[in-house]
Amino acid sequence: MNFSFKRLWALLRKEWIQVRRDAMTLRMIIALPIMQLFLFGYAINTNPQHLPSGLLSATHSKYERTLVAALRHTGYYDIRPMSSEAEAERALAQGEVLFVIEIPAEFDRAVDRGEKPSILVDADATDPSAIGNATAALAALSTALERDLPPLLQATPAAPPFQFVVHARYNPEQLTVLNVVPGLTCVVLMMSTLFITTLSITRERERGTMENLLAMPVRPIEVMLAKIVPYVFIGYIQVLLILIVSAFVFQLPIRGSIPLLLMALGLFIASNLALGIAFSTVAANQMQATQLAQFTLLPSFMLSGFMFPFRGMPAWAQWTGEIFPTTHAMRIVRGMLLKGNDLTAILPELWPIIGFTLAVVTVAVWFYRETLD
Repeated sequence: MNFSFKRLWALLRKEWIQVRRDAMTLRMIIALPIMQLFLFGYAINTNPQHLPSGLLSATHSKYERTLVAALRHTGYYDIRPMSSEAEAERALAQGEVLFVIEIPAEFDRAVDRGEKPSILVDADATDPSAIGNATAALAALSTALERDLPPLLQATPAAPPFQFVVHARYNPEQLTVLNVVPGLTCVVLMMSTLFITTLSITRERERGTMENLLAMPVRPIEVMLAKIVPYVFIGYIQVLLILIVSAFVFQLPIRGSIPLLLMALGLFIASNLALGIAFSTVAANQMQATQLAQFTLLPSFMLSGFMFPFRGMPAWAQWTGEIFPTTHAMRIVRGMLLKGNDLTAILPELWPIIGFTLAVVTVAVWFYRETLD
């Protein structure tokens, strides 16, 4: 049979009519890339500023005020006073601050005597890219006190009157692999578990097996749980494999409780499976379900702090990132593996995951259709 442009044109018309009939898919194909372009174009920033920083100071003095003003002037440090070392340690472990700046007692007197005192800067190095520019800016602050120095020290050219000593906590060598590998644990789990259940109900509807499911005396919540629970165990197998490879190949430290980590990641796996079920019930076909999953996938890990520093994003992007379980799961995994966080430290990150899971399960049950109409 010879090639016919007339037949080709007829087939093209048929396909275009079929595309136009699925108006929702067409809208998503056009709208989602534009939304993602604006979202990531404004949200991504590799030079994070206004980083939360704790200040420990035994005596408040003129040199301290000048130094704090200079730190704020760099644009990297958002200084907040702290009352004790215990509070500072807790805030650093839970990620509430990225730096703790400790000014020693009698700092003014030591400077005036020319003793060149040291200011200790504890930095959360679990994400080296987030603190790199901020720590580099400290070198330029050595002359911050020149105008406040006694006349004798001003007239005598010498070394800087003080020095910063930076301690990179939790990742002393600031190895990128120790930041990337825990994040990859969450990304791999998210990608695999989300797409598994995203197509579950739409696939049955398109294959014609949904009639059998609807004929059974089961409730929607029972259907959801039946489709989620088996894949939770599959997700645990992935977690164990990732942890074994990370520990033996990448020498990733595991400083926290493994059972507690598995419990937290189980909640994360369940949240992604529930989200996939929700997409599957809302979507009319597998194409729509896949597009919804892809639209969620990119913001979920792009705004989570995996590829770019979370603190570098504008406030609205951080609020958006806080919605997704991946953001909280990454903090939990990095905190437990690198910092040895316990249940008290990770509890503020567990509640958002639990709330998200309950919300999407509610949506899935609400949109679950017990008829084929």
